[in-house]
Amino acid sequence: MKSRNKWVMSALVAMLVVIIAGCGSDNASSGSNGETVVKFASDATYAPMEYMDKDTIKGFDIDFIDAVMKEAGMKYEVVNTGWDTMLESVKQGTEYQAGLSAVSITDDRKQTYDFSVPYFESTNMIMVKEGSDIKSALDLKEKTVAVQTATTADELMSKIMGVGNTKLKRFDSNAVAMMELDNGGADAVVADIAIVREYIKNNPNMKLVGITDTPNFGSEYYGILYPKGSELKAKLDPAIQKVVDNGKYEEIYKKWFGEAPDLTNLKNAQ
Repeated sequence: MKSRNKWVMSALVAMLVVIIAGCGSDNASSGSNGETVVKFASDATYAPMEYMDKDTIKGFDIDFIDAVMKEAGMKYEVVNTGWDTMLESVKQGTEYQAGLSAVSITDDRKQTYDFSVPYFESTNMIMVKEGSDIKSALDLKEKTVAVQTATTADELMSKIMGVGNTKLKRFDSNAVAMMELDNGGADAVVADIAIVREYIKNNPNMKLVGITDTPNFGSEYYGILYPKGSELKAKLDPAIQKVVDNGKYEEIYKKWFGEAPDLTNLKNAQ
């Protein structure tokens, strides 16, 4: 009986070692058939880039990454984590290996993260109610402005209004910032142009206006966010460029924005 117990115990220990080895430091998870699955964190509150439709994440970024991962021949999943969680978890590079959420490539972020080649050209836009006297970014200096925290809109308006300006209201999401404008708690919202246009289109009764200001809000480029030293960049950059070059990107862009993209600046940025 003792020898049998020893055999059983040895088998259990061996199994435990295998399980621990399988849960080691590999940054990507494995699917049911043992294939590596790359996990993307996202903040699915950025319609039309990414948003929740019941229990499913949809949007331009979602269709885009599907095309890229098929081109690269890799399995993946996208999980709605929220903005702050996405930034922190991707920096750590353990549970999530990349971030996909209309993330603008900036010099400041490059200190903490690696980025893919640019895949989308954007700019920030001002959203106000009809009849507003706001016509440009400089008109916002003495106004109450709502932004999403830790975004390029936050950075831009901090420079224009002053970092400690209490009239610059920061929120966890653009959706809440836009509600602040609707409720009369802000004179304007500053956010990415695609998000502002989508919100205006979907809320015609709110009588909202979008204002572009190229001198103060220049072009930005979105990139896939990686932890420093990630091997994914080398694997996905060629796939991104193929999707942009082979017509698939234009197909996805037309689906979500109703027009063909001007890819001149984007290709030059790559």
